[in-house]
Amino acid sequence: MRIEKIKQQAKDLGLSYKKLSEISGVPLSTIQKVLSGATASPRYETIRALEEALFRLSPLPETEYSSRDALVSEASASYGAQKKSPGEKKPGEYTLEDYLALPEERRVELIDGVFYDMATPTGYHQFLVGEIYHSLLSQAKSLKTDCRPFISPLDVQLDCDDKTIVQPDVFGTCDSSRFRDGRYYGAPDLIIEVLSPSTRKKDIVIKGAKYANAGVKEYWIIDLKEKRIMVSVFEEDIIHRIYGMEDTIPVHISDGKFQVDFGGIYQDLIYYFPELKD
Repeated sequence: MRIEKIKQQAKDLGLSYKKLSEISGVPLSTIQKVLSGATASPRYETIRALEEALFRLSPLPETEYSSRDALVSEASASYGAQKKSPGEKKPGEYTLEDYLALPEERRVELIDGVFYDMATPTGYHQFLVGEIYHSLLSQAKSLKTDCRPFISPLDVQLDCDDKTIVQPDVFGTCDSSRFRDGRYYGAPDLIIEVLSPSTRKKDIVIKGAKYANAGVKEYWIIDLKEKRIMVSVFEEDIIHRIYGMEDTIPVHISDGKFQVDFGGIYQDLIYYFPELKD
């Protein structure tokens, strides 16, 4: 999140510099210098503290998007959900049967009876997803644990009903009994999504709220555009954290036994895709 975005979000939340100082732990004088532009190159730790404070105050809006009707309304407006035509169903009425009847080349997710088209992944999206999966798999084998990561495309019947099928970029589970007929039933322990321009709102808002309500324990959102990773831990005390692309991030629900070194991954990523450095 750049300085202008921090300023805008603080304004949207009605936060004074003094209040922002209180919730972030950043000295008031430092905030005044950073947000006024007097400090040309603010420290990374300062920016990260401000981002985390604002992120904590802007949690996934579960109340706004928790109902099925709200999801259907959002989908119809923004995500090319199936429109009703004579003899067809309307958004909110589609089921697993409809999902399985789609042509194999059509990539969609089904969330509360609404179809969402999935973007064709870019090369750097696939590189990043593959590196994260490989890192977690290597650690799982080294630790000799039953926990394993899995990589998209793989159907997850999130609510164990016939209204929702998602395909997270990467997910982790320690319960092999949840696999049946090549599909995963229920909420994985860990889900990681890499944002693309066409799925930003779906992944952050709609799927974020859906994952939290379904019982996913930890959710990572990787934002290459803003060069950050947003981590939410949905336990009794919801935890939100923001990391940079140079950080090593622990899987919090594993007590740090698993971690992903994004610094190393990102250096390899920009070697093959130098345009991402801009």
